[in-house]
Amino acid sequence: MIRSTLRALAATGIVLASSAIAVVAAAPAANAEVICDQYASRTIQNGRYVVQNNRWGASTTQCIDVTSNGFTITQANHNNPTNGAPASYPSVFLGCHYTNCTSGSNLPIQVSRISSATSSISYTYVNNATYNASYDIWLDPQPRTDGQNGAEIMIWFNRQGSIQPIGSRVGTATIGGRTWEVWRGNIGWEVVSYVAPSPISSWSFSVLDFINDVRNRGAITNSWYLTSIQAGFEPWVGGAGLAVNSFSASVNGGGNPGGDTQAPSTPGQPSASNVTSSSVNLSWSGSTDNVGVTGYEVLRSTGGGSPTVVGTTSGTSFTATGLSASTTYTFSVRARDAAGNTSSASAGRTVTTSSGGGNPGTGACTATYRTTNSWSGGFQGEVTVRNNGTSTLNGWTTTWSLPGGSSIGQVWDGRSSVSGSTVTVRNEAYNGNLGAGATATYGFIGTGTAPNPSVTCTSP
Repeated sequence: MIRSTLRALAATGIVLASSAIAVVAAAPAANAEVICDQYASRTIQNGRYVVQNNRWGASTTQCIDVTSNGFTITQANHNNPTNGAPASYPSVFLGCHYTNCTSGSNLPIQVSRISSATSSISYTYVNNATYNASYDIWLDPQPRTDGQNGAEIMIWFNRQGSIQPIGSRVGTATIGGRTWEVWRGNIGWEVVSYVAPSPISSWSFSVLDFINDVRNRGAITNSWYLTSIQAGFEPWVGGAGLAVNSFSASVNGGGNPGGDTQAPSTPGQPSASNVTSSSVNLSWSGSTDNVGVTGYEVLRSTGGGSPTVVGTTSGTSFTATGLSASTTYTFSVRARDAAGNTSSASAGRTVTTSSGGGNPGTGACTATYRTTNSWSGGFQGEVTVRNNGTSTLNGWTTTWSLPGGSSIGQVWDGRSSVSGSTVTVRNEAYNGNLGAGATATYGFIGTGTAPNPSVTCTSP
């Protein structure tokens, strides 16, 4: 099975038999041009990167204009169901993709030998399509240049429409100064996805930071190999106008910085406060290290189960959310340094979430709207829901009205429906239980005039 097909299926949880997929390879050409062939690819920047059309999941037409730094989708007649697989994965990559390898990339390279891995990306988005802007990092236990790799890191810079990563949400992480939703699943290979809560149009960042976080979650080890870095789009419906304006990536060898092999000291046992039916605040005394501690992983176990990483932070406090009522959890933390060395896990702190008590009833929650960004023809907004009751809120629903001629598309941290000008947004499974005084926020992208609505909030 070609990786482009498999990696796109990773976004939806759909798996096809390998015998059903034909590998079609197009020989790269030297000059940029508009290409419409299903699997055509072209090299740019003297072979340093490869741009591929890769229309694997639909028979509809797709054409891309290959530029010196990326590509633009010029035609995309897709109309795939949003509960299935996307139509394609047009992308630009560094490294090796099914024997198609770029020049001078240093890939594949063993994770332990990477001293730095940096990248810069700039996207153009459209509002009249369903898609995600997906940045992929592929790893494998072997220095593989063909076939399916063993682990996939997906960074979702943007998502438009009712689509979500493979698996389930397992927590949050702070990487590169940004907070991400973390999703994890396995469909024959490990998939760890980092979803931006709001669209990111351009960013320069360390790819190694994401690799280290996935390693700290136990999905890979330092003996694995980085095989490719890819950036593009997965469109389900439409997609014309989407563009990778520029893409660059560089991977350097050299291994452990300074040959550091000393792990940080063990952090202190976490203390717990503000325990509700769905969350708990944790804090602990910090670790020391001969070079410097760069962050902490928060581990959680339920009952007698094995601990798993549910979040990362650069500080010594963390709020664990998405917990179940009347459930006993044990939390511990471990430290990591710049070389990727990790400490032993701290002593555990066991807490039992509250039952949630009675239903606070209608009127116990309020909601407020604010416009967070606006531009010609569009806007970004968010609504914050607050539990004003004295007991836990077990779910919420908000309703509000759009101005005439306006509409909303992508919504995150909430499930939306629109009837005429009335917008209804309900909680997701992970943010519906709010303790007294707690809040949840959802956001969205819209077209037309930004609203200034009075938002009504009700609980079940």
